[in-house]
Amino acid sequence: MTSFDIQRSNLQGTKDLPRVVAPALFLLSFLAAFSVQAGVSAESGELNLLAIGFTGLIGYTAILYVTSLVVEGRRKATDRFVTVLVASAFALAVVPLISLAYTVVTNGAARFDLDFFSMSMRNVVGEGGGALHAIIGTLEITGLATLISVPIGIMTAIYLIEYGTGRLKRAVTFFVDVMTGVPSIVAGLFAYALFVIFFGPGVRMGFGGAIALSVLMVPVVIRSTEEMLKIVPNELREAAYALGVPKWLTIIKVVLPTALAGIATGVMISIARVIGETAPLLLIAGFTASMNYNPFSERMMTLPVFVYTQYANQGTNMQAYLDRAWAGALTLMTIVMALNLIARLISKYFSPKG
Repeated sequence: MTSFDIQRSNLQGTKDLPRVVAPALFLLSFLAAFSVQAGVSAESGELNLLAIGFTGLIGYTAILYVTSLVVEGRRKATDRFVTVLVASAFALAVVPLISLAYTVVTNGAARFDLDFFSMSMRNVVGEGGGALHAIIGTLEITGLATLISVPIGIMTAIYLIEYGTGRLKRAVTFFVDVMTGVPSIVAGLFAYALFVIFFGPGVRMGFGGAIALSVLMVPVVIRSTEEMLKIVPNELREAAYALGVPKWLTIIKVVLPTALAGIATGVMISIARVIGETAPLLLIAGFTASMNYNPFSERMMTLPVFVYTQYANQGTNMQAYLDRAWAGALTLMTIVMALNLIARLISKYFSPKG
């Protein structure tokens, strides 16, 4: 190594790029990408924003890495390079979500009114009507599915963590993993085939939709509860056993309260996972334009099916159907957002206070 290399290495270890350099390079890279793309698309007149973003990001990453390598050294340059990659991955995940939310809100706001939440589609052709029957159906079917899935999922997870051993535990774990990947349409076919045995062909009812959704919910509840029970310290169990507390009471009084916040969050996530399912409910719950408060009798509409039918079966006034479809999607998104907020509040409230 020459004296010049040693001197450059020492300088690289002590110098840092000014804070304004990275934003300036970012701006210059995207301005250069914009200029190049504007020249390329001058004939067509269409500006390719995706090409500008991709080219600008590649140019920015390369220039920042080389500049940092010369001034700050290889370690700092590598750190900046990885930081750009992580930030780009974050933007790649967030930008489509923001775009989706913006599109749903802007298109759904036109019919997000009182009539939409207080009327059904009975005898409505063209403008007007609402999704009250679909909202009621969604809440009832999802509520029934939750009542079925949560006890089964939690007790199965308790068995796997606290009692299960040997081949039976491995078999249950294997089938839970398989159920996690079952397509929703298969759950709908299972529920339909099950109810055909008792009620005959052509059966449609809301309770069948709850059974289909519970098939999808159970493995999610099991997995989330299982992970929460695993992180409960064994010292808490051993302390209860040392005091003579039986195992079942230790689980109820010590283990479950400790893991309650995580379990509640997992339950809310499982509800949010199935509340937007369309295919199984279209098969077994069917669709209707009228109110139906009884999930054990006749067809019952749900919000995902409402959105699908409004879009797929457009009448003469196409815009009215599209407005109702977007408003239904906005309502469903609002419900899912509310569930996630409730999950966060429950997790914060029930989490152990150190």
